[in-house]
Amino acid sequence: MPKYANEFNTLNFVIKESQDILLFAHSRPDSDTVGSVLALREYIKSLGKNVDIACTDPYPTYLETLSPNYFHFPQALDLKKYNLVIAVDSVERGFQKIIPDFAENQVIALLDHHPDITIKGDINIIDPNYSSVCEIIYDFFEFNKIKLTRNISTFLLLGILGDTGMFQHSNTTVRVMEIASNLMKNGAPITKIINIAFSNKNISTLKLWGRAFEKAKINPENGMIVSVLTQKEMEDCGATADDIAQVSGILNTVPGTKFALILSERNDGIIKGSLRSEEYKGVDVSRIAAMFGGGGHRLASGFEIKGKIVETENGWQVV
Repeated sequence: MPKYANEFNTLNFVIKESQDILLFAHSRPDSDTVGSVLALREYIKSLGKNVDIACTDPYPTYLETLSPNYFHFPQALDLKKYNLVIAVDSVERGFQKIIPDFAENQVIALLDHHPDITIKGDINIIDPNYSSVCEIIYDFFEFNKIKLTRNISTFLLLGILGDTGMFQHSNTTVRVMEIASNLMKNGAPITKIINIAFSNKNISTLKLWGRAFEKAKINPENGMIVSVLTQKEMEDCGATADDIAQVSGILNTVPGTKFALILSERNDGIIKGSLRSEEYKGVDVSRIAAMFGGGGHRLASGFEIKGKIVETENGWQVV
């Protein structure tokens, strides 16, 4: 019996008993949170229910050829009308801000694989041993004997590919490969997903990456490789925050480094830090992220701080 048998059974019961359901994707949505809400949406729609997807940021444009945009900003929705609210992946990146807007009789479910979640829902499925929330949802579907359609399989594989770095990260387990194989058997087009979400890069993305790689520095004392991207550089390249996602992962492949850090300016005076490492390097980047109020996994973490990146005679500084 699966570890979360009771939770999986309860969540499916509440889904079937609810007429109006809200799915919540985290801010600056990545492939795992997108794949999760889209897969759940397919299932919930098949039951004849009303379902909306809320996110504080727009749907990623690079995924529009994989699925239409079903995202809404939370302020455009009547949040109290939903019987059930399901927040998926990095639930403390946006969802915690709207929890006070819900009524006591609304059921809230949290699905996450990050270890440092502090908020609680009525149904909590939070486990850092999963590679992704899409893997959690796969187990939910399997336990409840829910048919994996081609669309559901495609969305689940999207999330798994994203959070395993296309099976390159240490969270790529035997179970993950078995799931991916089954999703492909059910019609998930792995080549198409990789081309759309991870391989095809427009010239603006490549220009931005070039800026980041050109400025990368290695600290020989701690093995850190770091680079920075300002908002002006993103504007000059015609790029967006979506184009930054893979930079830290690529920097992490440089020989002789122990972990990678990319600092990038975002709106409202926010700087986002993205940290990556690998198992054999022996660095827990979540501890570094925690020093700045962030968190995540041992090998993939992040944080946000207030400030601005400026260039000085001694290099780049956050002020």
